[in-house]
Amino acid sequence: MTAPHDAEGPSHDPLGFLREAVQQDLDTGRCELPVRTRFPPEPNGFLHVGHAKAICIDFGVARAFGGPCLLRFDDTNPVAEEARYADAIRTDLAWLGFEPSEITHTSDHFDALAGLADRLIEGGLAYVDEQPVEAIREQRGSLTRPGTPSPFRDRPAAESAARFAEMKSGAAPEGSMVLRAKIDMAAPNLNLRDPVLYRVLHATHARTGDAWKVYPTYDFAHGQCDAIEGVTHSLCSLEFEDHRPLYDWFIEKLGLFPSRQIEFGRLNLTHTITSKRKLRALVDEGIVGGWDDPRMPTLAGMRRRGYAAAAIRSFCDELGVTKFVGTTELALLEHHQRKHLNETAERRMAVMDPIELVVTDFEEGRVDRLPAVNRPQDGEEGATRELPFTRTLYIEREDFKEDANRKYFRLTPGREVRLRWAYLVTCTGCEKDSDGNVVRVFATHDPASRGGNAPDGRKVKGTIHWVSAGHAIDAECRLYRPLFATADPAEGADEDPPRGWRENLAPDSLEVVTAKAEPSLADAGPGAPVQFERIGYFHREPGERPVFHRVVPLREDAGKRA
Repeated sequence: MTAPHDAEGPSHDPLGFLREAVQQDLDTGRCELPVRTRFPPEPNGFLHVGHAKAICIDFGVARAFGGPCLLRFDDTNPVAEEARYADAIRTDLAWLGFEPSEITHTSDHFDALAGLADRLIEGGLAYVDEQPVEAIREQRGSLTRPGTPSPFRDRPAAESAARFAEMKSGAAPEGSMVLRAKIDMAAPNLNLRDPVLYRVLHATHARTGDAWKVYPTYDFAHGQCDAIEGVTHSLCSLEFEDHRPLYDWFIEKLGLFPSRQIEFGRLNLTHTITSKRKLRALVDEGIVGGWDDPRMPTLAGMRRRGYAAAAIRSFCDELGVTKFVGTTELALLEHHQRKHLNETAERRMAVMDPIELVVTDFEEGRVDRLPAVNRPQDGEEGATRELPFTRTLYIEREDFKEDANRKYFRLTPGREVRLRWAYLVTCTGCEKDSDGNVVRVFATHDPASRGGNAPDGRKVKGTIHWVSAGHAIDAECRLYRPLFATADPAEGADEDPPRGWRENLAPDSLEVVTAKAEPSLADAGPGAPVQFERIGYFHREPGERPVFHRVVPLREDAGKRA
């Protein structure tokens, strides 16, 4: 089962050529219903936005043909895998809106996989190699040089079987031997040059404990697990295209269920890395606050920042599937988030860089309670809240200029502007400190313009937001920008000396400010998005004190405001 399509889907088929390929398999009898897919993450880190695309595709293809999609944990490396990562993956998958038909583990099939390896040995299609890893790597050759056969390649099957038994029993030291498939050391595809199927690893597994002393490689395990679980279509990214001949070789030689591997272009985003190794380095080196840091492209980080699962699904649907590798602008993801939040977020007012505005003709001590619409799209029937209006207010510092040109429509001496939901005010001047910095702005108001509209119909071009100084609450606002200053975080890797991704980290990816916010934000619940008018979309962090994460700016270039 999967989450339903969003009400307003993309104008194209998000599954593209994959739908056509599966339908052709059904039409030609290559496979039969039900179509069965799987999402197979390794529990060695948190899921990221690239996984979101794969999830939408894996579950989307199954849904399109009325079949199941499995969640299979590829737990073949006990050194790197942890239960907390598996828990996080399940949480992320559910949050994104997908429910697997069942949850399996590669470790569920360790016995069966070892049995398949025994069959390859018995058939003369696999052998135990006792060379050092470095020698095996060197003998593999290159794209221009054929591989060199191992001196153990032609050892008798019985001898390899005995050595493999030693490996499984724990008698063989780590690194002393591996099991390799016997295919073709001169094959143009390096993946067919006697790939490693098993290695010795004396490590405790989270699920099987110390029962196993050998663990299968991904190339051997994932295809055979597909066959064991009856997966009709193994959908994966293009980096596995060169592995497909090996995937098919195992099916043919072992006479397994004929799963089919089909590749698609992975998701690459500007200003973003999705390598688990590099994401782990960001966490381990303290560059970010953890896997769920709101600057991270992990689903946990995006969720904490306030991204909506529906917006991520919509983004992935618009991208669709391609047969080439490309890079998508981060702005497109933000566009989908902004569109979703514009429809769901209630409006509030908060001032990021406050300066006092004193309405000199408004009575000291007087408090007007002005109605403000929470969601303008709801119209007159929509819910409202009360805004306290007093003599002394806070406005944004950038909303006043002592000297301004004709294109500046905010406060400047002699100009009238609209205070959102309140009154029309005319600036009369300002007060400066000894260094010449403006510390206070003065204005008068038109009492007849309550609500922000002139009774005589005069046009006022500028509208600014505000909060009452005596009623405002302090709210910590965390303003996020891309984690990397360059569109390609790897930019400069070919320079001399090379510039690595660490050198491309943006120094201003997080700015923390104490905003002056309208009092209703003290009661804003975590999880409910709000739009700070003229600023951006925010999401409250759970906790007693008000902390708000900026999800996205109000407009694509609005990040320059903060």
